[in-house]
Amino acid sequence: VAICGASAAIAISAVLPHDDRKEERLLFTILGVTLLSTVSMVAYPLIGSQLGFNNFEMGIFLGATIHDVAQVVGAGFSVSKETGEIATTIKLIRVAMLAPVVILASIVIWSIWEPSQVKKERSGFVPPFVIIFILLASLNSLFTIPENILSIASKTTRWALLIAIAAVGMKTRFQDITKVGKSAFSM
Repeated sequence: VAICGASAAIAISAVLPHDDRKEERLLFTILGVTLLSTVSMVAYPLIGSQLGFNNFEMGIFLGATIHDVAQVVGAGFSVSKETGEIATTIKLIRVAMLAPVVILASIVIWSIWEPSQVKKERSGFVPPFVIIFILLASLNSLFTIPENILSIASKTTRWALLIAIAAVGMKTRFQDITKVGKSAFSM
């Protein structure tokens, strides 16, 4: 989740072998990341201010430590425009690491677990969404995409993430989350 918050949790979960509690742990992680990012969005600008950070230092601090993009943007621009731009840039550098980390996780999982077990659960070595992510990021870097297409794509991705999180939530009972939570907090 250090890369990209809830999106990274969902992406890494997609390459992990299935077990009976996988979805419960994923939902617990999403809830935890979202809660901590929201608290950080309010608290970190105050902490950075107390530490005497200037706009540049504050932008690096916020962009490097808050998990979700929306909360990084909120925290950064609540300080200043310069801080918001720096924080957002730092966070997007972290987001760019999502595809390499998911690919590395796939390599590790394929080398640890029996390939036949992993192959039953997944159609390929690298999940298709990672390949699509790399292609779209490359297209956006190589060509100027019209603003109306970017707007539609941005709204579509937000809805897709919301639907994915809701789907995991609908399949998980609250009692199961509390069981995962107890073991997570006891560590």
